[in-house]
Amino acid sequence: MSVLVCITGRNNDKLMMKLNEALPEVKIELWPNCENKADVEFVLAWNAPDELWRQLPNLKVVQSYGAGVDGIPLDKLPNDVQVTRIVDKQLSVDMAEYVLSHVLAHKLRHGEYSANQANRNWKPRRAKSSNVVGILGLGELGCKTAQLLSSHGFSVRGWSRTLKRLANIDCYAGEAQFEQFLSGLDYLVCLLPLTQATTGILNTKLFSSVSSDCVLINVARGQHLVESDLIAALDNNEIGAAVLDVFQTEPLPEHHPFWTHPKITVTPHVAAVTNLDTVVAQIAANARACLAKQSLQNLVNQQTGY
Repeated sequence: MSVLVCITGRNNDKLMMKLNEALPEVKIELWPNCENKADVEFVLAWNAPDELWRQLPNLKVVQSYGAGVDGIPLDKLPNDVQVTRIVDKQLSVDMAEYVLSHVLAHKLRHGEYSANQANRNWKPRRAKSSNVVGILGLGELGCKTAQLLSSHGFSVRGWSRTLKRLANIDCYAGEAQFEQFLSGLDYLVCLLPLTQATTGILNTKLFSSVSSDCVLINVARGQHLVESDLIAALDNNEIGAAVLDVFQTEPLPEHHPFWTHPKITVTPHVAAVTNLDTVVAQIAANARACLAKQSLQNLVNQQTGY
C-alpha cells in the first residue's frame, strides 16, 4: 500500500516531512509524482484534479485534509471507497471564541469607536441592546458556539436539518421552521456544512427574512454566500453589517469590494486554524487502520456530505 497526498493551492513541504516522520513504514508520495498508481489505497486530498480518481484502481480510503469534505468530489468516488475527515477538538473552542468576540465587538460598538478615534470624535453611547443570536448548523462547532454565547447571557437559537435538543438553546429544524428561526435575529452565524442544499443559502431571500439591523457572521464556507446579494442587502439597509472569514476565492482578490465596504469586516480565514500535529496524528492513525483493514476514525456519511 502507498499513500498519495494531493492537496492543491498550498505548500505541502512541512506536511510531507511530518507524515514521513509519523509513517516511516509507509510509502508516501506527493501528486503528481506517483510511481505506481495501482499501489495507492489511501489518498489525503483537498481540491484534487478530477482526473485523479479514475487513475487509482485500488483506492480504498480518501482522507479529507479539512474538517469538511467539500474539497472532495464524493460523486466521483467509487461506492466502496470510505471517506474520512479531520476532527480537531480545539477548533470548536477557537470558533466559539471568534464568534463571541465579533458579537461583543458589535454590541459594544468597537467599530464605531475606532472610526471616532480616527476622527478625534468623542461620542460615548450605551452598548446596543441586540441580544438574539441564531446559529445555522448545530454540529460540533455550532453547538460549542451556541453554548458559549448562551453562557455570556445571549438568547441563542439554532437551526439544523434534523431537530437537536440542547440545554438553554431554542432549536429549530427543517424548511418548515426556517422562517421562524430567522425572525427577530440580531446576529446570524453560519456554521453549516457545505452541501448542494446549503450552497448559496445566504442570499437575497434570507436577507429579506431577518431584521434590518441583523449582523451576518459567516465562518463556514465562502460558497454559502451569494456575494452580490450581500452587497445589495447592505447597500439597501436590509441587513446591518457582515463579518466574513471565508470567501469563494481565497486569498480574497485585491480589488474585491468586500475589502473596502464600510459595513463588512474581513478576516483571512482564521476563525479556527487546525493544528498540523493534530492533523498528522489523525491521518497516520487512519492510514495504519487502512493498512490493517481496521475501522477508520471520523467517517463521513457520503449521502449527507458530513
